[in-house]
Amino acid sequence: MSLTARALLLDMDGTLVNSDAVVERYWRIWAAEQGLDPEQVLTVVHGRQAHATMAVLLPDRPVERNLADNRWMLERETTDLDGVVPIPGAPAFMAALAALPHALVTSADEALARARMGAAGLPMPEVRVTAERVGASKPDPEGFLKGAAELGFAPADCVVFEDSEAGIAAGRAAGMRVVGIGPRAGAHAPDAHVRDLEQVRIEALPDGTMRLRFSD
Repeated sequence: MSLTARALLLDMDGTLVNSDAVVERYWRIWAAEQGLDPEQVLTVVHGRQAHATMAVLLPDRPVERNLADNRWMLERETTDLDGVVPIPGAPAFMAALAALPHALVTSADEALARARMGAAGLPMPEVRVTAERVGASKPDPEGFLKGAAELGFAPADCVVFEDSEAGIAAGRAAGMRVVGIGPRAGAHAPDAHVRDLEQVRIEALPDGTMRLRFSD
């Protein structure tokens, strides 16, 4: 299977970087403090900003408390990089994209994105839409629409790479095609689905587009 695109919009956690160990560490702590089942909490945390996940889990909780806990979580995750590694194939994937239009669109803030991309040994894209730059978390499409606009391409010309339900929904809502990465993505019917980035090949075409090929 293959897709063509003029630009790629890339999620970070679960797509380029495997940070599950850190994410789960701090969500387990938070869940225990709230008297919630950690296993249940971990089924919904991926893809959103932390305060947005908290609002889903505890809809009557004051926004101010969610934002305070969001700051607490970001501070700890930014300095705890134990277990943060690249998704298989990510270094070669990013090298292939170096001269092609692409942007990072992540629910992490700038500091956390830099820390995790650095820990994984991956280059930070020049164009990036981090948590500080959006008014609404995924599954809202704002981040992907901003990324496309900054790159100068229409949503229909962009392909999103995502691992989570919230991220895939955001890409779809933005009017973009979505490549799902890893086991979480498979259940949400992305346009293409791969185990990891080792199954993706990028070919720059003479007309300025790129062809994405997916192997088994």
